[in-house]
Order: sequence, then C-alpha cells, then structure tokens
Amino acid sequence: MRILQVVTLFSPDGLYGGPARVALNQSSELAGRGHDVTIIGAARGYRDLPTELNGIPANLFEAKAVLRRSGFAWLCAPGLTKWLRDNWFRFDAAHIHFARDLVVMPVAAAARRRGIPYVLQTHGMVVPTAHPLAAPLDRGWTRGILGDARAVFFLDHKERQQLIAVAGADLRLVELGNGVPDYPAATGAPPFGQPEVLFAARMHARKRPVVFVEMAKELLRLGIDARFTLVGPDEGEGPALRAALDGDPRITWEGALSPDAIPARLADAEVYVLPSVREPFPMSVLEAMSVGVPVVVTGDCGLAPIIEQSRSGVVTDHTVPALVAAVGLLLGNRARARSMGERGRATVHEHFGMRRVADRLENTYTDALVGGR
Repeated sequence: MRILQVVTLFSPDGLYGGPARVALNQSSELAGRGHDVTIIGAARGYRDLPTELNGIPANLFEAKAVLRRSGFAWLCAPGLTKWLRDNWFRFDAAHIHFARDLVVMPVAAAARRRGIPYVLQTHGMVVPTAHPLAAPLDRGWTRGILGDARAVFFLDHKERQQLIAVAGADLRLVELGNGVPDYPAATGAPPFGQPEVLFAARMHARKRPVVFVEMAKELLRLGIDARFTLVGPDEGEGPALRAALDGDPRITWEGALSPDAIPARLADAEVYVLPSVREPFPMSVLEAMSVGVPVVVTGDCGLAPIIEQSRSGVVTDHTVPALVAAVGLLLGNRARARSMGERGRATVHEHFGMRRVADRLENTYTDALVGGR
C-alpha cells in the first residue's frame, strides 16, 4: 500500500513528543513490510529540511505561527497544502496523527472533501474542552472529520469516551496501543557505582519537571547517593526549572536530545521517573520499560495499570513525599529494581512490540480502502 503519514511537527529536539515518535516507529515497521510510506508535516529547528526521517521519505515544510502563543494549536505549514494538491494521487490512504491545530486539520479536511480514505490517531489530544474557540471549531471541522474517518484509533477506554463526548458514538473506533522497536537492553549500573535517576520529557508544566527536582533534593537531603538528570526541550518550564536547580551539581538539566538517542540514554539510567499528570500513554515510559529500566509514574498515567500488573515499576500519587518513597525504594534495593526492569522489558516485548501494532494498522488500512467498518 501507498501510505501517507501526517504529523503536526518534527524537530531535531523532538519537541512534539510522542505523536511524532509513534509515527516514525509505525512508518519504519510498515516500510519494513514492503509498504510505500511517506511522512509529511511542519518542521522547526533544522538547518536544512531533511528529505527523510529514520530512512523514510519525508516532505517537511517550515512551521509558521499564526499567533505568538505557546503550544502547537496555532502552527501552520503553508507549503504543505499546495504540495498535497499536487500529490494526493500518489497515495492509497492517509494516516493522520490528529489534533486541533492548523497543520493536520486542513489535511484531514482536504482528504474528506476529496473522498480519500483516511484514518485518525488522536493520542489523547482531542478531548472535551471549555475553550471558547473549541465549540465552533468542533461544529465546523472536528466532528465531521472524526465522523467520516474510516477509523479513529484510541489508546484506552478513557480516550474512547473522550472521543465519543466530542463527536458522538457513531465513530469507527479502533483500539490501538503504542509500540516500540526492540531496543538493546540496559547493561545495568556498576554494583557500587553512583546510580542515575532520569527524567526524559518536554519541560512542560503538565510533565512537572520542577516536582522531579523537588523530589531529587529531598532524596539527597535524606542521604541518597545518586545523580538526578533531566533531558528534554523547554516548553515553558525552563525559567522555573533553572530557578529550582539552584546550582546543585548532582541535579542537572542536559537540555534537548535527539529522539533517536533517547532509548540509549534511558538504558544508562537506574530508574526512570515521570511525575506528570493526565498522561494518556507516555512513549518515554514505554521506551524505558523496553530497555529494562524500572519506572515510577503517577496513578493517572495510562500505563499505570500494566505497570502495577506486571510489577515493572512503582505507581504512586502526585505528591513529592510519595515520589521520594518510590524512588528511594528502588535505589535502596537494586536487585529488586533490576527484576522490575526485566519484567518491564518482557511486558513491552509481549504486549507493545511493533509487530502487533503493524498487524492492526495493515488490517485497518485494508478495511479503509474497501470502505468497511
């Protein structure tokens, strides 16, 4: 099949996070099965726009901001629309990683007008909201685009209910979890070496990097001998994070890292911590588990149930004392932590491998091409 993958934003520092990573993983697996895959989207931060991503042909267009506001909703890519007008004929179906923004919404609307089979994957980004612009946008675009999609992929029951709340129950809803490739396993820290506790995500308020720093300070105050490292691009929390770091050399922010380098960076850590709230299905947690690193997440994380069930980490509440206790537990018993990491790696291999994801995609694309539900 000739498949078009559409994503809002690509950048060297992985600013758009999980959706871009998911699209690249899917594209690589599908291309490996012989499908003709092309990636399109807006781009920011490249010296020269790449013509391929992870070996997949890519057509990227400079991102422009309609309004000078943080976030991605006001991004657009003017050259993308013209390119699509000239190239729709090259594709059998479009897989659109969908959000309420001015990059992917026009693409989905154009596919809908032209009768081109398209599927949507919303990554927990299309939810009921009281934002004053959401109601007219949903009436004019969102509901129709969702309703006419040949499939709308959802992560879990919560996202399914959110999509129904936005666009009604008559959607072609298909469950699809995220997946990761088979990354090399962590080698494990030296038995008497200084362990590292890692946070790898965007520096955004919802991710709570400052809370990670507060946790680190308390663990150090309690006498824990460890390094605490944050990796990721700034998305608004940079000033608060720098103030919180306060010059302690044992707690550092390394800045952004190429998404391709994240799995290997995770494998160097002893514990991975993501203290964020309302996290639907964090790719960084899945990647940490895949390399055999135990994880600490909060209770409303979408992966919390499987982490608890597989005993591959610690699920705790949002408070600093609870996070301190969870990380202290793992650092205080490295054998237990390694066992958790091994169970996490096995769990990801069994339930979140790319083979399972690609099987579901192929079946759904085939149904989309024949117009089946």
